[in-house]
Amino acid sequence: MEHAGADALEELSGLIGDLRQLGWLREQTPAHFYWKSRAIVHFHEDPTGLYADVRLDLQGRFERRRVTTRAEQDELVADIRRLGELSV
Repeated sequence: MEHAGADALEELSGLIGDLRQLGWLREQTPAHFYWKSRAIVHFHEDPTGLYADVRLDLQGRFERRRVTTRAEQDELVADIRRLGELSV
């Protein structure tokens, strides 16, 4: 599974915009978000859809989550918001 290219990131523009609104996340490179020095989320594309690698446990490993639909994207943003409430 490869990192998301320009077309995939365009499809995820609403999700990426939502993440940019979270003041505690820093976008180190386009669509790669960090908290302090810890990577939190980045994106991949695959013939089966669009995916996020997200770390919802700051000490844990990345979890791959499907983010092809807006409902899946909204769920991811909600989970990342909860992480921010716990860590900021």
